[in-house]
Amino acid sequence: MQKIDKKLLADVIGEAQKRERKRANYNFHFTYDDPINRMLNAFEPGTYVQPHKHENPDKREVFLLLKGKLAMIFFNDSGEITEQVILHHSTGIYGVEVPPKVWHTVISLETGTIVYEIKDGPYVQADDKNFALWAPKEGEAGCTEYLNKMMKELGLM
Repeated sequence: MQKIDKKLLADVIGEAQKRERKRANYNFHFTYDDPINRMLNAFEPGTYVQPHKHENPDKREVFLLLKGKLAMIFFNDSGEITEQVILHHSTGIYGVEVPPKVWHTVISLETGTIVYEIKDGPYVQADDKNFALWAPKEGEAGCTEYLNKMMKELGLM
């Protein structure tokens, strides 16, 4: 049995706060071959997750908010925002299931944000995500500007 308690959340959040990427995860699956990948994923404000979808192979992804505030952003094939969902106790929305083939990203809106994430496995880095060509790659110039543009467009700044 693996417990999800205050200490584990604090440890993963603390790790995200130390890292340059401003995020960290803690896996509950023991190997990447597991048919169901389960993890804690901590996101700090300012982290950039390049918009992506899970296709070929198709995979579902579930985010359940444990602490903090997270914006889930969805796009069409041209990179236009089609929907946003705010996961937070004030909205009464605590989770979202992202179907396969749907462009999405996340934006952390509070320090200490952490979710329980479930995704179809197995995890194979080479084909896990199809990254959007209309958005900057993580680590490239323009990530902060793109993140700020999305936040402004959505009224989150």
